[in-house]
Amino acid sequence: MTNRRAFLAGAAAMIAAPRVARAQSAGKVYRIGYLGSGPEAAARRDPLFPVFFLGRLRELGWAEGQNLTIEYRSSDGQDDRYRLLAEDLVRLKVDLIVAPGTSAALGARDATKTIPIVTVLVADPVSSGLVASLARPGGNVTGMSSAAADVAPKQLELLKELAPRLSRVAVLWNPTALVGPLRAIEEAARTLNVRLQRRDVRTAQAIEAAFSGMTKDRVEAAIVMDSAFVHGQRQRIAELALQQRLPTVSTQRTFSEAGMLMSYGAGFADLFRRAAVYVVKIIRGARPAELPIEQPTIFELVINAKTAKALGVTIPASLLKRADQVIA
Repeated sequence: MTNRRAFLAGAAAMIAAPRVARAQSAGKVYRIGYLGSGPEAAARRDPLFPVFFLGRLRELGWAEGQNLTIEYRSSDGQDDRYRLLAEDLVRLKVDLIVAPGTSAALGARDATKTIPIVTVLVADPVSSGLVASLARPGGNVTGMSSAAADVAPKQLELLKELAPRLSRVAVLWNPTALVGPLRAIEEAARTLNVRLQRRDVRTAQAIEAAFSGMTKDRVEAAIVMDSAFVHGQRQRIAELALQQRLPTVSTQRTFSEAGMLMSYGAGFADLFRRAAVYVVKIIRGARPAELPIEQPTIFELVINAKTAKALGVTIPASLLKRADQVIA
């Protein structure tokens, strides 16, 4: 009888526990800080934020305006603003900060060592110093990696497949956040017998100067490493590349949509959906230090056929067959 009563009591507790959790959740509105790179109005038109991130949160029972509020802050494409923006969120006592990119995550980490931070598109969380290891982050940062250190060599291979005699390639990068991926490209370049030229592009003037220098140095193609600032300049980069008839490759499909020749990288929609799951886990009590950094499982190759035609480049059939999307 005692065992039966204990069993029934335990079962009742197990049944009641979710109700208690729901009651606690219903009683509190959680405040989430979001460090965007552009204006909030633009972010809410981009499917990544409202559809894949907020949409997944709604599927999990967490809706903006009900049990969640979003404090959106924009860097306006200036990576050095993230720390100040994060400090503002800390003053508001947000429960959690979502930092989509490497610079945003670094700024948030510098602003707080206690508020949980969920990353979405960090290029290399370990080499950038955000976490101790992928398996056990060890601090207040966790989330998704874009695995840029693995993706970057593949981008160089794509350019080489496009132009087998390719020998000079420029790399447009942000040295404050993308050291790991750059090293990976350099290793691949030695294997492929390609000479790399680094171009630091943290300002609009630096982008113009980089392309002027490429002409003088007889650069034949360019890899554009993504950052908040570079993403905001993607249209101008595509224009300059077309003017100089340079094949270009970057990470997000938005670069190909802006007019660059190719993009290859992690499926961002999937990463934003998975980041929403991490947000919910932390709201429910999980510790960021014990949540492993997740790697991408979906990768996308997008080719802009219109740009290829304007450049006078013939895309090999092998590339076209592998493409997830061809922009006509």
